[in-house]
Amino acid sequence: MLKMPPMEKIPEAYTAIEDGRIEMFTDYALVKSSNNEKEYLIKWQENIYYSNDNSTYWQGYPGYPIIAILMLQGKISLNREISKYFQNINWHELNKQNKRDYQKSLEDILKDISPKEQENINKEIKKVFMEIQKLDIELTRKKSFK
Repeated sequence: MLKMPPMEKIPEAYTAIEDGRIEMFTDYALVKSSNNEKEYLIKWQENIYYSNDNSTYWQGYPGYPIIAILMLQGKISLNREISKYFQNINWHELNKQNKRDYQKSLEDILKDISPKEQENINKEIKKVFMEIQKLDIELTRKKSFK
């Protein structure tokens, strides 16, 4: 992986999965944003991935839509015991309130969870982050693979 996402994009991927905002097809998927105002197209062929979400397209790291797809494809871990803590979160609004301080947004979500469970959640997020680092995938801005 050339450029790593902020670790906090992993919980955003959990939310997309838990909230059922992903439609999977053979070689592409549609992912709705957390406020349901946008829909992102994710395409893949072998180890090449395309997504029109801002993080992937403009920042050059896998955004939460690609991370969620990688989880659903079994290429990185998806722990349902952890992902359940991230249901029904409007990340768009939360990140806006926190001036795009993703760490603060995650802290806001976890503040009412026991310290022991917070530790388990953070451990799982770090594990998935390490798995992303080891992935042999390429991101492209080209919508067509041919």
